[in-house]
Amino acid sequence: MRAAVLNAGRVLVRDDVEEPVPGPGQVLVEVAACGICGSDLHFAQHGAEMQALGRTMEGVPRNGTELDLDRDVYLGHEFSARVLEAGPDTTALPAGTLVTAFPVLPRPDGSVDAIVYSNTVKGGYGERMVLAAPLVLEVPNGLPAHHAALTEPMAVGLHAVVRSDIRAGQRAVVVGCGPVGLAVIAALAVRGVESIVATDFSSARRKLAATMGATEVVDPREETVWHRAGAATPLVVFEAVGVPGVLDDILRCAPARSRVVVVGVCMGADTVHPYFGISKELSVDFVLGYTPEEFAASLRSIAEGEIDVSPLVTGRVGLDRLAWAFDALADPEEHCKIVVEP
Repeated sequence: MRAAVLNAGRVLVRDDVEEPVPGPGQVLVEVAACGICGSDLHFAQHGAEMQALGRTMEGVPRNGTELDLDRDVYLGHEFSARVLEAGPDTTALPAGTLVTAFPVLPRPDGSVDAIVYSNTVKGGYGERMVLAAPLVLEVPNGLPAHHAALTEPMAVGLHAVVRSDIRAGQRAVVVGCGPVGLAVIAALAVRGVESIVATDFSSARRKLAATMGATEVVDPREETVWHRAGAATPLVVFEAVGVPGVLDDILRCAPARSRVVVVGVCMGADTVHPYFGISKELSVDFVLGYTPEEFAASLRSIAEGEIDVSPLVTGRVGLDRLAWAFDALADPEEHCKIVVEP
C-alpha cells in the first residue's frame, strides 16, 4: 500500500509499504482523513532530541523499543477511517462505517503501542491501518471525514480545560492561538466560560480565536493580554505557545493566585524565575493528551454542532503533498490545520 513516512528527517511517500493485518481485538480500516498535528512537525525537526530527553526521564513506563530515525517512521494520529474487516474472533462495526478511535493499540502483555511515531505501527498518513476494536467510535450525524479527524486535537484542548478545574465566574486567558490554543478556546466555550481572552501575533489566528469562542482577542504588539484581562482577580491562564521565555513571562505578569496550565510543547531548555510564582502564590500544571472519555466527548461536541471545526481546516491534500503541507504550516497567516486524504 501507499503511505507517507518520515526517514532521517525527510517526508517520503512509499508505494510498497507492507499491508497491516488485523489481529484479535483489532479492526482493519481504510483511512479517510488525517490531520497534521503540531507534534508531527515537532518530531520531524526534533525527533532525536525528543528521544534523548526521553532517555533521561524517570517516573514513566517504557515499552523497551526505541525508534530508529534512519528507518521509516509511520506518523498520523488525527484520523477518521472506514471499516474494512475485523480481526480473528473480533466483533466490529459494519464494513464502510466511518469511525475514529483513541489512538493506541494494546499489547498482549498489557502495555500499549501509541499510534503516533513508530517503525512498525502504521498511522493515518497511509491508505490503511489497524485500530483497537474496543476503542473504535462510529462517527455520528453524517459528520464529514475531514471534520471527524479533528476529534483528536479537540480532545487535547478539552483535557487541558478539564485539568484546569476552571470554575463558573473565572476568567480564562489563552496565550497562543495555534491549533492547540484554538481547541482550548472551543472547550472553554462549550463549558460556558463567559470570559475568554486570547492573544496571538497572527491576525488570522486571532480571527479564528474569535470564531471558536474567544470573547476578546488581543494583538500583543498593541496591548498586553493582562491589561485586557485585568489584574484584580485570579485568572486561569493557558500557555499554548511552547516557546522558551513565554512561561516565565506569564509567571511575571499573571495576577496573584492565578493558575497556569501549560499545554504548549516547548522543545528548548527554558528558564523561569520561581520568585514570581512564590511571590504571587501561582499554581502551574503541565498537561498532555486526553482520556478516552474526553476523546468521545469531543467527537460528540463536533458531531452535535457545539464545536464548528470547519474554519480550522485550511487545506486538504493527498499523500504526495504531505511534505509541502509540513512546510506550509509554518505560515500561520495561511494555514491552521491541513488534512491529508490518502
